[in-house]
Amino acid sequence: MKTLKNVLQSTKFITIRHMNTVCMNDTVKSLLYKEYGEPVNVLQIIKETMNKPDKCQVAVKWLLAPVNPADINTIQGKYPSKPSLPAIPGNEGIGEIIDVGPGVTNLCIGDRVIPNGSNLGTWRTHGIYKSRDLLKIPKEVGIVEASMMNVNPCTAYRMLKDFVCLQPGDTVIQNGANSAVGQLVIQLCKIWNYQTVNVVRDRPNLQELKDLLMSMGADEVLTESEIRTTEIFKNKKLPQPKLALNCICGQSATNIMRHLAHGGTMVTYGGMSREPVIVPASIFIFKNIILKGFWMTAWTKTNMESKKRQEMYDELTIFFRDKKLQAPPYKLVPFSQYQEAIANALNISGKTGVKYILDMTKT
Repeated sequence: MKTLKNVLQSTKFITIRHMNTVCMNDTVKSLLYKEYGEPVNVLQIIKETMNKPDKCQVAVKWLLAPVNPADINTIQGKYPSKPSLPAIPGNEGIGEIIDVGPGVTNLCIGDRVIPNGSNLGTWRTHGIYKSRDLLKIPKEVGIVEASMMNVNPCTAYRMLKDFVCLQPGDTVIQNGANSAVGQLVIQLCKIWNYQTVNVVRDRPNLQELKDLLMSMGADEVLTESEIRTTEIFKNKKLPQPKLALNCICGQSATNIMRHLAHGGTMVTYGGMSREPVIVPASIFIFKNIILKGFWMTAWTKTNMESKKRQEMYDELTIFFRDKKLQAPPYKLVPFSQYQEAIANALNISGKTGVKYILDMTKT
């Protein structure tokens, strides 16, 4: 696994080299699927020629493209948001503008951009897009952080902002705390002075994981068995949580919701255990908890032009630029070896430990 510094240095060199040599008639490579199914069976690498962009279009050279569980579910046909087939997968990525149409005024050659919406298709070396379908991002933001800006940081940000009016000193409890979203929740809570109780699954390197999350700002890191018997709320070490974040479901969700304060809220944004959320009647009757769900794709569609969406990106950009937010552990996988990233993206054991990112410069 590369350090962020090494990735930035190597990618910067590659980017400059390709910026000077790419021509619009070069052959570009894309991952394509013509039918829904398991990615290993339906994905294929295709080669095609890219023409110059039309009036309001731009040409993008993609540099990095994360692989998220939602990407795999989309290819399988199991995700609610489905592109028209045939399709090129990929909702996230960081690219550079290498050509612009004569009518484009918001982007210039050399600008770094990320997708402005879903199903843009970033698992390709180059692409032609409408300029409005891309967002410019400052080059001061690290290339790895920029590549994963759209999904995980925004999900963590919105769940902490939109469901409970949290105050400094309040407690947030979450399962799946070692996930990319979980790690960003910890860091944002640290910035905003919220306390976090973070639940992870037991594993051989448990202490190493606990140390990592604590170094990010976690107040407590407990296993699934430890959260069932903990006394940290009864003995007033921490206030009872007002907000719970659930990406696991099953017994794990029940375990964290039991600790919610009266009237607290649990937000479900994933279901990695593939089990339902089970709520004891006593929690509803005597604690009056609130259960809600969150889907970043739906939020983006509703708030595409909203002021709060722009404010969110502005604030996250500052946090990443100033190193207050760091990318979760990651592994860069050459585009030509995409099978490795895909095979690990839906690891339901929750113990992979890294986020897989396709390096589009290595084909």
